Amino acid sequence: MICPESDAGPSQDGALPGVLPDALRAELIAFRRDLHMHPELGNQEFRTTAALKARLEQAGLAPKVLATGTGLMCDVGTRGEDARPVLALRADIDALPIPDSKTGVPYRSTVPDRAHACGHDIHTTAVLGAGIVLADLDRRGLLPHPVRLIFQPAEEVLPGGAPDAIESGVLEGVGRIIGVHCDPKVDVGRIGLRVGAITSACDRLELALDGPGGHTARPHLTTDLVTAAAKIVTEVPALLARRVDARAGLAVTWGRLEAGHACNVIPQHAELSGTVRCLDLDTWREAPDLVHAAIDEVAGLHRAKTVIDYIRGVPPVVNDAASIELLAAAMTARRGAYAIEDTEQSLGGEDFSWYLEHVSGAMARLGVRTPGDTRGLDLHRGNFDADEEAITVAVELFTASALLYVNQS
Repeated sequence: MICPESDAGPSQDGALPGVLPDALRAELIAFRRDLHMHPELGNQEFRTTAALKARLEQAGLAPKVLATGTGLMCDVGTRGEDARPVLALRADIDALPIPDSKTGVPYRSTVPDRAHACGHDIHTTAVLGAGIVLADLDRRGLLPHPVRLIFQPAEEVLPGGAPDAIESGVLEGVGRIIGVHCDPKVDVGRIGLRVGAITSACDRLELALDGPGGHTARPHLTTDLVTAAAKIVTEVPALLARRVDARAGLAVTWGRLEAGHACNVIPQHAELSGTVRCLDLDTWREAPDLVHAAIDEVAGLHRAKTVIDYIRGVPPVVNDAASIELLAAAMTARRGAYAIEDTEQSLGGEDFSWYLEHVSGAMARLGVRTPGDTRGLDLHRGNFDADEEAITVAVELFTASALLYVNQS
């Protein structure tokens, strides 16, 4: 286990201020449900941004809308002559373009084909709650070091909204950044931590194939484009598997193949779309050249002309050890070391990784499964939901991290 040694039971939380009051807990649940009922896609989160801005201003803070028009950054506490880098808490605020298929809940999405099916409403509410608690501590002289809140748009839109947020200046003066991501495989009240890569890189691949076309009775006189496309689908992943270390986890998976309109006509054009995922950061940097070479090699054998559009997505999220130690210490202080578990590297992508190209940081898996729930809910499905106690857990994690960060900075 990566967590520090501690008593097996939960702490009484007497060592750190900032316990979440019951009234605020209820308010945050209501806030999350309002977000859940009004999901907005990436770079369209105007209502969400306005709601966050209003509540932060109510807490006496001065949030700034990002240059992109949605999303916010907000500092809690003043640096004065203190030049030490601050800790940033990051949340993503956008939803997914899928219908909400939940039944029997009053906060089901009211927007057709839009749903918070990845837990961003939980992430957002948790950072908001942490900001409110930390602002109160600052007024009482109990916040030892300023903290920055980042509410980032467009996480679900490759290459993510993080690069635009960084361009807006959210990392200026930041020395470390932390975030959470809902995990429906982890019970509420617990978090999963991992040093090193916790997600994979994810890129998009668009491929067009062209040939002269012809009659299916005479494929030898033309470019058999359907066969060429089929060979690329099967042989490119196989070639790549023999050209990189298997531990790098470089994988091309196709999601779309379109070619032809008649059974006896060899088409002149075919299109393929897919994703490129990679577990290793260094191999990800080489992936475009590797994929281009493999496609050209297979297409060349079949005399197919190619136009390849390799669209950079996100690198892996690579957690550094010091940030994981901070998260572990914070969770131990609030809930005890028993509330921490190891977690695996996933093949999902997360644009939190772009922040880690500039500063140290880490992302924790936030448990959102009600203990005993056997429904097997998963992310990016219309029926996804979270146990709302996870909001309290994440607020506790963020506030404790902010209070302990002064000892690491």
